Amino acid sequence: MKNKRTILSGVLCAIALALGSTAYATTLTIGDSRDLGLISPNHPADPTDSEGFIDILLAQPSPSGPTVIGANIYTRTANDPLGGVYPAASFAAELKFTPDAGGGNSATIDLGSNSYLYILGKYDGPNYGSEVWYGAGLSGVITLPEFGNGTQFGLSHVFVFNGTPVTTPDSGTTAALLGLALTGLAGLRAKFGRN
Repeated sequence: MKNKRTILSGVLCAIALALGSTAYATTLTIGDSRDLGLISPNHPADPTDSEGFIDILLAQPSPSGPTVIGANIYTRTANDPLGGVYPAASFAAELKFTPDAGGGNSATIDLGSNSYLYILGKYDGPNYGSEVWYGAGLSGVITLPEFGNGTQFGLSHVFVFNGTPVTTPDSGTTAALLGLALTGLAGLRAKFGRN
């Protein structure tokens, strides 16, 4: 009986590991729950300028737009996965994409084992713009729309960005320092008493 339990436990563990290691491809679409917004036309569309454009997009209220700022129009979606506190975009890489071989409306990108905070898909030069998605937690092969508007405005390039952390006070450290200060004051009070 003990051997049967051991074998059954081993089989269940093997099944759990097999299911847990199955890779699932993620499909991103315009307007999905990871879509942060549109920058149009996103020109110039180089990595450095795109960093600034993403930061401007994410500084807009969620949802809002279209809002004209400089030479671009920013349309922010209602998706707000980080509660309005977004790290500044920091260019990481330009990724190659492969159009759907079957003539479909999608393109695949391999993120590898990396997870990027923002994914920018640039569509058809000055005619459409750049869609920005929240990429945290995504890795492996993902799928982006091949066209910005159904069957036109083709995907021209994909940039991925890491976030530069926003400096905020660490509540744990602050609480620990406050606790130490109060303990020190209590110790001084006990040693010298009240005057």
